[in-house]
Amino acid sequence: MATDHLLTWLIFIPLIAALVMVLVPQNKAHVHKWIALVAMGLATTLTLVLVFSFDSGLEGYGAGSLQFSQQLDWISLSVGSFGSLSIQYYVGVDGLSLALVLLSAIILLIGVISSWNITKSIKGYFILYMVLSSSVIGCFVALDFFLFYLFFEFMLLPMYFLIGIWGGKRRAYASIKFFIYTLVGSLLILMVMIGLSLSVVQELDSSVHTFDIMKMMYPENFIPGSLLSIDFNGLFLGLTYRGWAFILLIAGFAIKLPAVPVHTWLPDAHVEAPTPISVVLAGILLKIGGYGFYRIAYTIFPDGALQYGWWIALIGVVAIVYAAFVAMAQADLKRLIAYSSVSHMGFVMLGMASLTAEGSSGALFQMFSHGIISALLFLMAGVLYDRTGDRMIANYSGLATKMPLFTVAIIMSFFAALGLPGFSGFIAEFLVLIGAFDGAVNGGIVEIFMPILGLFGLVLGAAYFLWTIQRMFFGKFWVKEEGWQLPDLNTRELIMIVPLVLLTLLFGIFPGLLLDLANETVMGFVDFVKTQGKQNLEIINALAR
Repeated sequence: MATDHLLTWLIFIPLIAALVMVLVPQNKAHVHKWIALVAMGLATTLTLVLVFSFDSGLEGYGAGSLQFSQQLDWISLSVGSFGSLSIQYYVGVDGLSLALVLLSAIILLIGVISSWNITKSIKGYFILYMVLSSSVIGCFVALDFFLFYLFFEFMLLPMYFLIGIWGGKRRAYASIKFFIYTLVGSLLILMVMIGLSLSVVQELDSSVHTFDIMKMMYPENFIPGSLLSIDFNGLFLGLTYRGWAFILLIAGFAIKLPAVPVHTWLPDAHVEAPTPISVVLAGILLKIGGYGFYRIAYTIFPDGALQYGWWIALIGVVAIVYAAFVAMAQADLKRLIAYSSVSHMGFVMLGMASLTAEGSSGALFQMFSHGIISALLFLMAGVLYDRTGDRMIANYSGLATKMPLFTVAIIMSFFAALGLPGFSGFIAEFLVLIGAFDGAVNGGIVEIFMPILGLFGLVLGAAYFLWTIQRMFFGKFWVKEEGWQLPDLNTRELIMIVPLVLLTLLFGIFPGLLLDLANETVMGFVDFVKTQGKQNLEIINALAR
């Protein structure tokens, strides 16, 4: 198998598995489970091949830094005087995307194992899960904007049904809310994609319009005077059309992240979703929002990143503090974890907005680390719910005496989430704060109060996690219902939980395993956004005068 086709195999293995499941009778439940497990096991193996074959020393950012790429003409449309429209099957990875492909493979495999006790419509569940898996991986490797958007949209329907059919009592409300919020974000992104397709051509003297993200990086590939070119002099409500395009992209991806105030779909989706889907939602799907910031918004509109980075950092800081306060007030364990996710994803926005090497590396590390930790936290909440059907924190006390393995695992999970040294969460937040302080002190985009408020958010995080541990696991044993059976972790649960605990320790003690993989890409990204963004702004400002 040639390495330049590995990404295609990664995308299509889950789809092939889904097609095989279609042919397997509904009553062969165990066959569907094993097909899904083998498919994601194979995908994880191929991902590890990619990681070990990846040249992490390749410098730069853009088309020249891509590896394992594959570029094929897919759709060509002739549109009269407009010219023609070229859509390509274009996939590839750099250090940034490969880190998130690795995260996806790990979490999707864990999600299959977590789905082993699904009993309702097993065939339909695993077919949808495989489609979702393919879409997620496709998002992280697509380099044609149309192809990216296709995968981005394909995630919407499987998640809607997985929550709406297999969720809790309020699953209809949660799934519709998720669908509406995500659809609005998708439409905002679609508007910009259409504008770019009207503005970008494969070659300057060509009439072939393209969705190639690598072409969209550079102003010379825009038709002079076109809607989103840097020399288009029109304004709308006082802002350039490029400025509006950047804002629309940020808003669209912020819904997926999610950022305050467009985060309210997430707690409901998490609470009602079955445990495996909560794991995938928190562990991977939220990261597509952060990845969209990197790959789409900041890459195509670096001038917008410089102009509006302060506001992005502010939104991140507000999310860190606000969501932490809301988490502290939660009575439901799963809802507490959901709000903690909103808080911790605020560090992604803060680190990225700083446009420093440390901050941008920290933002990527936070996406990877939070993916592992949040998956672990939702698995722990699911373990308790499977035994009692109850998630209320006040209904448990002294669980350490009855479930010692579970107690050790959840305490380690909480410590990882609150950023204790030795765990991956500490490295991520440390890098983000160092980058933000560095940017503030050296006259960068962020201001000094932002990382200070970020530190305050960490204190709040420690407070609500430690308070939860104290209430649920220590003191005299008591549960609301005397008939609740509370056996400790079983073999299947240990198979899911132990690797995730070890991973957060591994990347906490040896952060270079991930940082070295993405370092050159991140350095190239920061340099590109600063340099190209400054050049773009100089031209835009000169024309404005």
